[in-house]
Amino acid sequence: MIRLTLTSEQRAAVQALRHERPLRPAERDRVEMVLLSAAGWSPPQIGRHLDCHPATVRQTIKRFSADGVAALRWRQPGPPKDTARRQQVCSALNRLLESDRTWTAVQLAQALRAEGIILSTRQTRKDLKLLGARWRRTVSTLTHKQDPARGTRARSVLANLQKRPLPATFGSRSSTRAASAPANR
Repeated sequence: MIRLTLTSEQRAAVQALRHERPLRPAERDRVEMVLLSAAGWSPPQIGRHLDCHPATVRQTIKRFSADGVAALRWRQPGPPKDTARRQQVCSALNRLLESDRTWTAVQLAQALRAEGIILSTRQTRKDLKLLGARWRRTVSTLTHKQDPARGTRARSVLANLQKRPLPATFGSRSSTRAASAPANR
């Protein structure tokens, strides 16, 4: 049978944790498990009292024995964040974005792959969002494909086809304004 014996420092730390305000219900249950185990209760008794499985009680007691009060707190699931890799990816993306060219997420993922950083296109988009990078639509122009002589000829033809103002002698002398309001029907 698993039983805990708490030192005075451990008991004080657990009691202080017990009275913390932002404690989650599961954390509060873990604190009670440790205190009841130290009071001499068995895991099946604690499980019945707290309405949980005795294996959960045993697991909590073992974690507390190994890690102390930190084992009673909630932990983020999954592996810890890799800050070194995040820094490497962010610096590589910043370096690529400083260049004088337009990038797509696919192109950035391929450029990062050339630097030894393998990311999916979706993850590249997420990292760009974290960096605060904004996207904008590229401008479609055909100026690079135009022949300058042909463009000059086309502009002159267009200038000749534009409407010109009528001469002053052309047109009627009467006004187009109505002399009186239209009659009501």
